[in-house]
Amino acid sequence: MIKNITCIAFLISYTITAQTFNKTRLDSLFNLLDTHNQGMGSISIYKQGKEIYKNSIGYLDLGNKTKANSETIYRIGSITKTFTATIIMQLIDDNKLDLETLLSDYFPKISNSDKITIGHMLRHRSGLFNLTEDEDFMKWMIVPNTRKQMIDRLLKKEGSFEPGEKTAYSNTNYLLLSYIAEEIEGKTYSEILQSRIIQPLGLKRTAYGKNIDTNNNEALSYVMNDNKWVKIEKHTHMSVPIGAGAIVSTPTEVNIFYNSLFSGQLVSNTSLEIMMDTSTGMGIGLGGETFFGKQAYGHNGGIDGFQSLTMYLSEEKIVVSYIGNGVVMSPNNCIVNVLKSYYDQDYKLPVFSAPLEFTKEELDVFLGVYISESFPFQITFTKENTTLIASAKDGPTFPLVGYQKNGFKSDRAGATINFNTDESTMMLELNGNKVYFKRK
Repeated sequence: MIKNITCIAFLISYTITAQTFNKTRLDSLFNLLDTHNQGMGSISIYKQGKEIYKNSIGYLDLGNKTKANSETIYRIGSITKTFTATIIMQLIDDNKLDLETLLSDYFPKISNSDKITIGHMLRHRSGLFNLTEDEDFMKWMIVPNTRKQMIDRLLKKEGSFEPGEKTAYSNTNYLLLSYIAEEIEGKTYSEILQSRIIQPLGLKRTAYGKNIDTNNNEALSYVMNDNKWVKIEKHTHMSVPIGAGAIVSTPTEVNIFYNSLFSGQLVSNTSLEIMMDTSTGMGIGLGGETFFGKQAYGHNGGIDGFQSLTMYLSEEKIVVSYIGNGVVMSPNNCIVNVLKSYYDQDYKLPVFSAPLEFTKEELDVFLGVYISESFPFQITFTKENTTLIASAKDGPTFPLVGYQKNGFKSDRAGATINFNTDESTMMLELNGNKVYFKRK
């Protein structure tokens, strides 16, 4: 369960020059990613309610050489939050709940519960401690947990800030929203998901997750280590994330859900407008970005090595979902390449080459803090042995690999960085946009 979309990637405007769909070019892109071990997973593109492209690369079970396909089920991580937000807004539409309802109505012993509203939790403005940052999280995340165990852990934590003071992503918000939905409906979250979303939409490959069953076309997850895929053995027990990250699905069915949400089939028009309001930094179960010059809404996810991203481009009614069970190129960078190919007739396929090695001493000339008048983050460059590290203030931190003299890139972040050491400047190319920085 990873941070809000803006924390893992910067989706920056890109001018659309053409709108010609080229299936062969997209096939070539995924063949290239597959050949160069850039990922394993599946993608789906919907336009105006119809699937216009799907593809899968890699294996759902590498040990048995079982290929992934369009019906392969993956853990979608925090994209689950869009489903949970939809359920909560349905309860509000049904007059069973209100955005101003207080957390203390359900869990009065939690810190600041008499000040925290449903609206605060939906928009990550509650100040609730993020339980996935608990010091013992890695120990208890893999075993079954009761609601009491989860709440008891939270009772030991003070609020991080006053409710409504700022926006800060916390999985705890959506865990508690799940419990509140269960209290109102008198059902488990799994049953609520089934009755309110899965059955009405006729979804067949979407569910509340259980232990992974490869015989049911469910994907295992892998991490790249020394250029080899290594299976991840420890998986989160779904009693831990519930409505914050427990859903499994396919890119096709995630797109069906998103298309149904934005076409008004799941919540009222008033509720949908409220969900899409990102003026405080996050919408309700949605992040809002300018993606390729178009307004986009979506969410990302990450759990147990699975990484995912769904984006809905509202003007053209396009939904793109990518879910990976093995990731080198990030879902963000993958979708950027997909949309560049989709829109740009002059699109060139990415080039993958062996990294250029630098000594610890050679990296010293790049270190420091860089600022830009046109970019909202300052970027600090440090080193760990022979690796250059980029850290954006209030944003992501990621390692870089050298690809030419004074040039570095990160396929995970979709960033290319070129230094001019004589002038102490740096040029950042991020998703088609070039930004000039100068060292402090």
